[in-house]
Amino acid sequence: QTLTFGPLLLVFLALALPTLVLDYRSRLGLKKVEDRKQKVEGKGKNESLSLFAATLSPKYFGLLLLIIVGLGLTIFAFLPRLPGYQLRTFPVSAPIKYQGDFDSRSILNPGYVRGGNQKGTGGGRGRNLDKGPGEVDSTFYYGFNQRINQNLRGEMKPQVVMRVRSQAAGFWRVLGFDKYTGQGWEISRNEQAQKVNRPRWSYQFYLNPYPNAPRTQEVIQSYTIVAQFPNLIPALNKPKELYFPTTDVAIDAEGGLRSPVELAEGLTYTVISDVPFRDRSLLDKTGTNYPKNIRKFYLDVPPKIAEKVRAKTEEILLARTRVSTSDRPIDSPYEKALYLAQYLKQNPNYKIEKALPYLEESEDLVEGFLFGYKKTQAGQKVIGGYPDHFSTVLTIMLRSIGIPARMVGGFDTGEFNPFTGLYIVKNTDAFLMTEVYFPKNGWFAFNPIPGYPLIPASVEDYQTFSALESFWKWIAGWLPTPVRSGLDSAIGFVIGWISLIVGWFLAQFAKGWVGLFTGLISAIAFGFIGWLIWQLWRGWGYRRWLRKLPPVEGVYQEMLKDLASKGFVKPRAQTPLEYAEAMRANHATDESEVIDEVSQAYVRWKYGGEMGNLGQLRLLVENLRRSQLKQLKKRWF
Repeated sequence: QTLTFGPLLLVFLALALPTLVLDYRSRLGLKKVEDRKQKVEGKGKNESLSLFAATLSPKYFGLLLLIIVGLGLTIFAFLPRLPGYQLRTFPVSAPIKYQGDFDSRSILNPGYVRGGNQKGTGGGRGRNLDKGPGEVDSTFYYGFNQRINQNLRGEMKPQVVMRVRSQAAGFWRVLGFDKYTGQGWEISRNEQAQKVNRPRWSYQFYLNPYPNAPRTQEVIQSYTIVAQFPNLIPALNKPKELYFPTTDVAIDAEGGLRSPVELAEGLTYTVISDVPFRDRSLLDKTGTNYPKNIRKFYLDVPPKIAEKVRAKTEEILLARTRVSTSDRPIDSPYEKALYLAQYLKQNPNYKIEKALPYLEESEDLVEGFLFGYKKTQAGQKVIGGYPDHFSTVLTIMLRSIGIPARMVGGFDTGEFNPFTGLYIVKNTDAFLMTEVYFPKNGWFAFNPIPGYPLIPASVEDYQTFSALESFWKWIAGWLPTPVRSGLDSAIGFVIGWISLIVGWFLAQFAKGWVGLFTGLISAIAFGFIGWLIWQLWRGWGYRRWLRKLPPVEGVYQEMLKDLASKGFVKPRAQTPLEYAEAMRANHATDESEVIDEVSQAYVRWKYGGEMGNLGQLRLLVENLRRSQLKQLKKRWF
C-alpha cells in the first residue's frame, strides 16, 4: 500500500539485467568478447568480473536500466484503469475478539476528555471538551463524538489516519447529527443505535439501508487504518454490506457505523455502498412533501434565533433574484440549498477566521457567525468562523425556511497515489458539511466551506452519449417510415463519404515514397484545417456565451479568460477575492490592482446588485490585456 516496494524493484532489476545478459550469452556459447580477449585472459579469480565488464559496461548498463524503467513507467501510465474488485474477494483483518458486552450507544473517541460525555461516550485521554470553551486535540478530530463542541479553538497537526482503495472517489462519511445545541451538535437518538450480527463463518454484515434514490451505483471500498481511530467506521454514503473482523457492529439513526472496539493501526475492512446519482433536474422537482419523521427531527431551530435567521435567509434569497437575469424567484429546495451554500462560500463578509473569540455561555454560534460575536474589541465586528461553522450556519438557515437538513462528519477524498491506486487520508481532511433531504430521493450533501468544491466528489455517469442515443430512438419511433428511411439514407451517405476518404488516405501508404509523403501532407493539412475550424467554433461559442451573461459578469469572465491563457487558471473552489489576492504574487502592482478592482466590482454586483461603471471596467480589462501583450513582445522580440 506504499511506495517502499519501489526501491526493491529497482534493486531486483539491477541484478536481473546483467544476469539475463550473461545467461543469454552463455546459451549462445559466447564465452568472451573477442576485442577484450587479451584483457580477460590470465585474470584468474577476476575472470568472471572482467567478462561481465566486457559484456555489459557500466555506461551501457545504466543506459539499458534507464530505457527499461522509462518504458515500464510509460506503459503503466497508458494502461486502462478498470474498476477493481471484479472478483468478490475482499480484504479483511483477522477476527477480533473483545471482552464484555457491546454497548451500541458508546462512541470511543480518544481525543475527548475522559468522562466528558454521559452514557459512556467519549472516554478518552485527549483535550476536546464536549461543552464550553477549550482547545482542540492535536491528533483526533473533535467532530467524531455523540456530542460535539464547536466552541473549541486551535488546529490539528497533520497525520495520516487511513488508506482507501475505492472504485470511485467520495466523501468518507463517519457519522451524522440531528440536534443543534447552540454551540455544537449531538445525536439525539443515540439510544436507538441497533446492533447487527454476522455469522461466525463469514465476515459479511447485511446492513439493509433505508430506501435510496431512484438510481444508484455500487461502489466497493477497502480501508486500512494507519493510526488509532475512534470506534466509528468510515464508509461511502448508503453502505449495504460490510466485511469487518468483529462479530458485531452497530448502525445509528443517522446511518453511522460503529465497532465494539477502537479501530487499531493495521485494521482492514471492506464496504459495499449503493451510492445515489445526483440528478439535478430530478432533485429540483421533488417538492416539499416531507415525511413526519423527517419534519420531527430535521427542522428544529432554537426559538431565540429562529426568526432572525429566517429573515436573514429570505433576504439573501431575495437579493439573488434582484441580480439574476431572470425574474423568477428560487422556489425549489434544491436551488435554495445550492444558492445559500454558494453564498456562504463566496461572500467576502463571511471569511474563515483563525483568531476567533470564544462564545459566551448563552451565545449562539449561528447568531455570532451571521451578525457578530459578543467577545470582540470595542468597535470591531467579527463575523464568519472556523470552516465547520459554515456548515452549521447553512444547516440552520435551511431549517429556518422549512428545508430538512442535518450535519455529517467525515473525510475528504484525500490525496490519490497513482502508483498504489490508494487515497491517502489525513486527520486534517476531516470536516463537517450539510446534508439536505429530498422526498423519495434521500439525503444529498452541500459543502459551503471556502476552498472546497460545492458538491462533494461522488459517482458520475461517464456514458456521455447515452442520453443522445435514447433521444434519437425516441424521435425515430415517432417519425413516419418514409422520413426515417430518408434520414437513414442521409446518414449512410455521410458515412460512405467518410469511409471513401479514409480508404484513399490509407491507400497512399501503399504507393511508395511518393504516396507516403502525399498521405502525410494530406494528414497535416486536414489536421490544420480541423484545428482552425475548431478554434473558430470555440471563439464563436465563447462570444455568444458572453453576450448572454449580465454585463458585469461578462467583463469578469473576459478577464479570467485572458489570465487563464497566460497560465493563471482560477480554481473552481477559489472565491473571486481569494483569486485576486493570489494574483498579486505573479503580476506587477498596476496589473494586480486592476484584477482586484474588477473582482471587487463583480462581488459587489453578485451579492449587492451594484452595477458599477461598466465602461471603466471594460477599459481596465482592455488595458490589462495590452499590458500582457507588451510583456510578451519584449520577451520574444
